[in-house]
Amino acid sequence: MPLKKNVFSSADLPPQLGHQARFALWQDIHVAEIWSVEYAISGNLPFEAAMEATPVGPLVLGQMAGTIKHASRRASNIAADGRDGYLLLVNNGDTILSGTQVGRDYHVGKGEAALVSASEALQMTGGDKNIWANVVVPRDVLEKAFAHVDDRLALTIGADNEALDMLKRYCRFLEAGPALVSPDLVTHATETVVDLIGLATGAKGENAELAGLRGLRAARLQAILQKMRNNFADPAISAQSVAQQLRLSVRYVHDLLQETGMSFAERILESRLQRAHRMLSDRRNDQMRISEIALLSGFSDVSYFNRCFRRRFGSTPSGAR
Repeated sequence: MPLKKNVFSSADLPPQLGHQARFALWQDIHVAEIWSVEYAISGNLPFEAAMEATPVGPLVLGQMAGTIKHASRRASNIAADGRDGYLLLVNNGDTILSGTQVGRDYHVGKGEAALVSASEALQMTGGDKNIWANVVVPRDVLEKAFAHVDDRLALTIGADNEALDMLKRYCRFLEAGPALVSPDLVTHATETVVDLIGLATGAKGENAELAGLRGLRAARLQAILQKMRNNFADPAISAQSVAQQLRLSVRYVHDLLQETGMSFAERILESRLQRAHRMLSDRRNDQMRISEIALLSGFSDVSYFNRCFRRRFGSTPSGAR
């Protein structure tokens, strides 16, 4: 049974409610039935909002219009609904939509677009009245098609982008017609939308663009490794803390390190063991207890340190002296 288009409008709320009460009820319904986002409305115009959502296989083609002026998605919102997909945000209004994600500021003018993630903190601000569209794609669908799609987050896609223009027209065609029934057609439509997103964002395209992605990933990897080299002896270091400092996702940090062949935990352990080995081999540290050296190297458990040291170097810490 094909899924039908959903329409959610403030016009359907009880007319006797005031604007603030209507907005509060609208947001409660939105959080309960769609996803967890904190909205703020214009102070210059009465509240109104209208949403449409058209399912196409695992994708959702959405439209939003009204006096919603600000939207934010924080860690608490992400934890509340567990949404882990991507949204291609397309500005169909006259005001600029501006926001921040993964340390990047984006500004999307009329006809422009940007790819954002539902699993990353997100801010968006527009004018008193805004119109935008969302193409919502599950994370596994987009990452299966484009392994390094996170490199394209929060980058503005120009209104003159041919792939974006074709994507807009194709989405309007899908939204205007009856719900697709044939599984083969659903698969075809899904693959077409995803392919056009890849072309529009640059996740799929010329060799120069792909080389640029590799350059960006390399720069981010170097930043991660530098943070680890500088702070490996801190017992509190974690992939979460490094990701937060660099304004990256934890998943992205783990993915980059995995490509090097060593995980976050493996690299931290190796750095700590190497420091301990150097200190034990230095005659100037002969008066220091082994437990002190373990602590200075980032180990809080001496027994664990002894086991890891023997496994790594084939001798006990005392034997290394």
